[in-house]
Amino acid sequence: MKKLILIAFVLVSTQMSICQTAIDSIWCNEVRSVFLTRGDIELERPIIPMGNPGEPSEQLMLRFDILEPQPGNFRYRIRHCDADWNIDNLEPSEFINGMEEGDIENYQFSFNTLQNYVNYYQPLPSRYSAFTASGNYVLEIYYKDNPDSIILTKRFCVFENLTNIEATISKPSGAYGNINRDQEISIGITPRDGSFLPSQAEYYRIIVQQNRREDLKRTMPFSGFSGNTMMYRWHAENVFPGGNSFRYFDLSNMWAAMYHVQRIEQWGGENFAFLQPEEDRSDKVYTQYSSLNGGMKINIRERREPQIEADYVWVNFSFPMERPFLNGNIYILGDITQWRLDDDSRMEWNAKYKAYTKRMLLKQGYYSYQLVFLPTGETEGLTATLEGDHFAMPNNYTVYVYLRQPGSRYDRLVGYGTYIKTDF
Repeated sequence: MKKLILIAFVLVSTQMSICQTAIDSIWCNEVRSVFLTRGDIELERPIIPMGNPGEPSEQLMLRFDILEPQPGNFRYRIRHCDADWNIDNLEPSEFINGMEEGDIENYQFSFNTLQNYVNYYQPLPSRYSAFTASGNYVLEIYYKDNPDSIILTKRFCVFENLTNIEATISKPSGAYGNINRDQEISIGITPRDGSFLPSQAEYYRIIVQQNRREDLKRTMPFSGFSGNTMMYRWHAENVFPGGNSFRYFDLSNMWAAMYHVQRIEQWGGENFAFLQPEEDRSDKVYTQYSSLNGGMKINIRERREPQIEADYVWVNFSFPMERPFLNGNIYILGDITQWRLDDDSRMEWNAKYKAYTKRMLLKQGYYSYQLVFLPTGETEGLTATLEGDHFAMPNNYTVYVYLRQPGSRYDRLVGYGTYIKTDF
């Protein structure tokens, strides 16, 4: 395993030295089921408030599996980033009171599974440490003997509660968007302390993200003041496609096929699950049902310790289609693929079966996702092509309020909130 990790990390070090942009990514094939959450709640985003001076920060929980029978020695490293997730020049002493690095000390072995693995978990930051600067951060996990051998990276945020955020989600009301398919978010930002507001709004940067999609994260144009409130509304950037209810499947039971699973098989000492063929929902009537809006949750029926008793399964996706797209590709988007439109999430055209297919090695549990079409040369995936867009979809919108005052060396995160509206 060490050799594989080191090979992967030569590539990682080269990429990071060139761009220095932090991303959520796995750089080693043996790493699976990565979670970084607020507390130890799988569906909680890794965003925590900055504590009071002299008090320990609220903790995050890191969890991941290594598909090896024996444990390895790993360390973590915390780095500060700007609003665009580029690693900045802050020294550790400028953003944390305590240690920014440490050993990953906690692990447990899988039990009664076909696939052997070691489950690692680590609260962050260390018990007596505290963040002293808000903003964006990246967590790097690397092999102890080689600081450049990064096996995974995960983003997280620390925010200061210094602004009041008012956000409304409605049908498009201006010249942009379609009232049946799109959603418009309007935002008002008011400082909790009036003297905190700079004389010019240019020091603020407001970013809105739909669900956890990196390709649907936009900087909001400033519209003007309404009293002491900075307004961000009535621009094309405020209008987002509605999308559709997330698809999902349940792998909690390996003895019987559950929701959206067509059949389950075992051979060669491995588990295989074949999902029901996906369908084109772009022209279907919108139906709302409960899902995790792209989230995933490790789970196994009739067991008490899903983190170590859940097995791994080769999950097979298929999307029947007579001919492939010539102007773009289909991607599986959600926590299942870390919300990235890349080789790991792209489905491949199979001429023999006349279908787009994808195989992923996943831990037992519950997964939700969407099928997104990315036109060639574009960066924002489209739900309209295969999912359809509906204004009634209960999307989550996260608002980030960054501040860079004159003379400051970093972007502060002075406000944060998540908003959802379903009563259209």
